[in-house]
Amino acid sequence: MSVKFGTSGLRGLVTGMTPDLISDHVQAFVRACDTGGVLCVGRDLRPSSPRIAGDVIAAARAVGCRVIDCGALPTPALALAAQAVQGGAVMVTGSHIPADRNGLKFYVRSGEINKSDEAAILAHLGNTETPETIAQGALDTDTKATDRYIARYVDAFGTGALSGQRIGVYSHSAVGRDVLIHILKDLGAEVLELGRSETFIPVDTEAVDPEVRAQIADWVKTHGLDALVSTDGDSDRPLMADAQGRIVPGDILGQITAQTLHAQVVVTPISSNSGITLKGIKDVRLTQIGSPYVIAAMAGADDVVGYEANGGFLLGFEAQGPAGPLSPLATRDCTLPILTVLYASQDGGLRARVAQEPAVVTVADRLQNIAQDKSQALLAQWQQNPQTRADFLALMGKDEARLDLTDGMRMILTDGDVIHVRPSGNAPELRVYIETKDTQLAQQLLSDALSRVRAAL
Repeated sequence: MSVKFGTSGLRGLVTGMTPDLISDHVQAFVRACDTGGVLCVGRDLRPSSPRIAGDVIAAARAVGCRVIDCGALPTPALALAAQAVQGGAVMVTGSHIPADRNGLKFYVRSGEINKSDEAAILAHLGNTETPETIAQGALDTDTKATDRYIARYVDAFGTGALSGQRIGVYSHSAVGRDVLIHILKDLGAEVLELGRSETFIPVDTEAVDPEVRAQIADWVKTHGLDALVSTDGDSDRPLMADAQGRIVPGDILGQITAQTLHAQVVVTPISSNSGITLKGIKDVRLTQIGSPYVIAAMAGADDVVGYEANGGFLLGFEAQGPAGPLSPLATRDCTLPILTVLYASQDGGLRARVAQEPAVVTVADRLQNIAQDKSQALLAQWQQNPQTRADFLALMGKDEARLDLTDGMRMILTDGDVIHVRPSGNAPELRVYIETKDTQLAQQLLSDALSRVRAAL
């Protein structure tokens, strides 16, 4: 896989992320985008991340940018640190993809970059001229960024907010594992750490592997947990299971969090659970998949939040927590939905709170190691020849009512179910999303659709 921009910044094989390539992209970013001359740099726990972070720091300083090295920390904690100094940021992470890959996430002073920022960066690639009069930028360190991130949530929720709850934390190799444990304990929960690993483990919160699902269910049962929580590699996407060990989809976490925070405008990709449109929210805006599209649609709105099907939550206004305010943080965050949903579930339990949501079920999975051009060729064939699409659906006893091409191919069926097929924008994967009204049927349809898509490829 070549190194390129996708839905979450620059990503590619570690072998392709050379110092020269990194320098070119970082310096293009500094030249083209609004960083205020300050760049905070953070990283996840992949073996390649310290080296790449060093390359980022050297590249930014070489064009006169002041750099603040924040070390290993969650992506939203880095975004909060950059927000505090009114600067930009670069997070070195490949998120949920395997350790042989890595990436860069870019932040301007207003938050995560959007598509216009991405275009500006790409337009400035190759401009290597640096005036001799530019002095090397200063290098500082920030060892308190995670402490401020922890304080943000402890102050907003209060030290007894989760008292009486027994919560498991699947730590694996998430960079925010210790931060999440710290916050949960400070809020009064009894915390049991599980599955800590010093070897990087790719965890996709949107498409949880069957082995991981089984392990989570076993942990919950064995240890009598009220809930189990985790994150992806850079800790900007949440993972949550109830007291029966069942994974709560990220878009359901988003729905509950949006309602609890009294958001008036909700922005979410078209792949998210459509139950949000049934909750009485004043304004629901559907976008293409990817946080840049969510951020663009949030712009200018009051009392606005955004979230994705992977659970990453963006807060666009000053909200009120149980004990204090929460300032805006326009980047994907795992901690806010985890804490908000646990707090909202403390009376009847997580399962009961989820049951209050509209009866719409979404599930997703992906076919891995599928080249994007191969995925695109299949979708092009289906679009150009509707009969091939009809034949694909007929194998599952389904008929199409209408087609939505907002992002990938979303087939809305005559019985109200949805099969949505979309190539990943940042990994060699083809994702399949299912929406229906029954959990068991959803899993059956997902399994059948994945099998049929694999055969079609």
